Amino acid sequence: MRTDIVPEELGSGPFYKLLTSVVVPRPIAWVSTRSADGVDNLAPHSFFTVSCVDPPMIQFTSVGKKDSLRNVSETREFVVCLANEPMFEKINATGTDFPAEISEFSSVGLTAEASSVVAPPRVAESPVALECVLHASIELGNSTVVIGRVVHAAIEESVFVTDERGNSLPDIHRLAPLARLGRNEWSRLGEVLEITRIPYQQWPGHFGDA
Repeated sequence: MRTDIVPEELGSGPFYKLLTSVVVPRPIAWVSTRSADGVDNLAPHSFFTVSCVDPPMIQFTSVGKKDSLRNVSETREFVVCLANEPMFEKINATGTDFPAEISEFSSVGLTAEASSVVAPPRVAESPVALECVLHASIELGNSTVVIGRVVHAAIEESVFVTDERGNSLPDIHRLAPLARLGRNEWSRLGEVLEITRIPYQQWPGHFGDA
């Protein structure tokens, strides 16, 4: 038996909690921005994904008008750093509602590393940084989707592994990414499953068997 829930009847707040409890796990964009006054901001956003392959684009959503959104709107640049397990407590701490004139980098004790192409700094303690310029921002109700074109990627050499096909790519275990769940819950990397797609020419047909 299922429980039927109508968003308008439940209300936006309770349904938001429900939604974030079932859309799981969610990767975290650790977004670095710089204000027009030169103050560096850093905040986690768990509505985050890839938007486009060519050109490469990624997106995060700002719920409400937060510092990240204001800074990107003013300067049109941002950096998404990987939210990794060793930085768990500090990532959470950067979600504190510091005043706009206070930088999370110094408050939380993180190292601001100069980016290669954009003005906002990278998090030196994070193994991956994707430097972006604003492509578009889309207002949806009380939220704004920020889409950025990736203009530079800086990745620690130690996370790369070459597979049997000769592909040198970041290894998921070495990245140790965190994810957001519902409530105040987070998750670390669990069991990794691997499977290849089935070409239609090799379709076995066994899924339809009774």
